[in-house]
Amino acid sequence: MVQGVEFNRLMLEMRSMQTEAMARSKAVAAPASTEQVQGPSFADMLSKAVGSVAETQQTASEMAKAFELGQGGVDLTQVMIASQKASVSVQALTQVRNKFVQAYQDIMQMSI
Repeated sequence: MVQGVEFNRLMLEMRSMQTEAMARSKAVAAPASTEQVQGPSFADMLSKAVGSVAETQQTASEMAKAFELGQGGVDLTQVMIASQKASVSVQALTQVRNKFVQAYQDIMQMSI
């Protein structure tokens, strides 16, 4: 009889914990209104990052062209630094893309 009481108490505790966890996950998953969610969206952040990389590449390209044409005020070291910044930013963006693709593939392979 004591084991039966312990089992029932344990099951009640587990059910109450499950109900509590489900209530918390619903509260986190669906905010009360969209006005409470602040900050830029993921799409905005991603488009800004891509725009920044494109701008860095454009600047490096313009500096290299100005140096090749012999325009004053453009030093070789500045051109090389701008070129390396553009290269590093493209590599970082590529790594981020690879991580997103891997995460997407992992999610798609999950069993429900």
